[in-house]
Amino acid sequence: MATLKVPATVPPVADDCEQLRKAFQGWGTNEALIISILGHRDAAQRRAIRRAYAEAHGEELLRSITDEISGDFERAVILWTLDPAERDAVLANEAARKWQPANRVLVEIACTRTSAQVFAARQAYHERFKRSLEEDIAAHVTGDFRKLLVPLVSTYRYDGPEVNTRLAHSEAKLLHEKIHHKAYTDDEIIRILTTRSKPQLLATFNHYNDAFGHRINKDLKADPKDEYLKTLRAIIRCFSCPDRYFEKVARQAIAGLGTDENALTRVITTRAEVDMKLIKEAYQKRNSVPLERAIAGDTSGDYESMLLALLGQER
Repeated sequence: MATLKVPATVPPVADDCEQLRKAFQGWGTNEALIISILGHRDAAQRRAIRRAYAEAHGEELLRSITDEISGDFERAVILWTLDPAERDAVLANEAARKWQPANRVLVEIACTRTSAQVFAARQAYHERFKRSLEEDIAAHVTGDFRKLLVPLVSTYRYDGPEVNTRLAHSEAKLLHEKIHHKAYTDDEIIRILTTRSKPQLLATFNHYNDAFGHRINKDLKADPKDEYLKTLRAIIRCFSCPDRYFEKVARQAIAGLGTDENALTRVITTRAEVDMKLIKEAYQKRNSVPLERAIAGDTSGDYESMLLALLGQER
C-alpha cells in the first residue's frame, strides 16, 4: 500500500552520505540529487544515512539540509528524513503549541497509528522537547477539547483482533443515547472513543449502523459548524476509513485559491510508507483526477518533485 519506491540495488550508506555532501557543497545546492537519494530510501535506510553522515562529517544531516534549502521543499525533506516517531513528535508539538479547534493533527496521530507507534511518538516527544505530549496538550488546549485529546493520545489501546460483540451492542446503544440527547462531551463517549481497540470500535460503529439505520457520523452532524463535533467525526473516520480521511485532507489542501502546503506535506510524508496507494485510489475515485496531476498543477519546483517522488513517480 506504500508508494515509496526504493531501488532494487541500494548504494552503500557511505556512498549516499558522500553524494549528499556533494549536493550541499559548492556554489549551488543540487536539489535533484537530494531528492534522488532521500526520496527513494525507506525509514531504516534514512536512519542509517543520518547516523553515518553525522559520524563522517561531524554534523547532523538535518542541519545540513536546513542550511542549504528552504521553504516548503525544506519542510518536506526534513519531515520525510525524520524517523516516523520523531516526525509525529514534531507534528504533535506544532499542533499542541499552536492549537486551534479546527486542527486535527493530534487526532490523526492518535487514531491512525498503532498503539506501539503512538507510544514511540510520545517517547520521541519526551526526548526531543523534555516534556510529555500530554503535558503540552493540557497546557495549550482548553475545555472539552482538552478533556477529549489528553486521553486520546495517552491511552495504550489493545491491538489484538478480538471483539466482544455483546459489548459492541451495549456501547453502540449507549453512544446513540448520549448523542440523541446531545451529550457530546459526556464521559462515556470519551471513554469509549479513547480506550477501545480499533476492532472493538469498528464493531460498535457497525452495530450502530445496523441498529439505528444510519452511521454514527450522520448523527454527529447536528451542527456542521461545531468544531468539537467535527473532531468526533474525524476520530471515527480515522479509525474506520483512514484512506478516505486523508484523501479529504489532501483534497481540501489543494482545492480553492492557494494551497495548504503544510497539510499536503503532512499527508504525503506520513503516509507514503503506509497506505498512500489507497489514498491515491480514493482521490482518483472522488475527484476523477490522479492525485499526482492535482499536485503537479498546484505546486512547483523542487517541492513538487519531492512530493511526486514520494508518491512513486518514476525518476
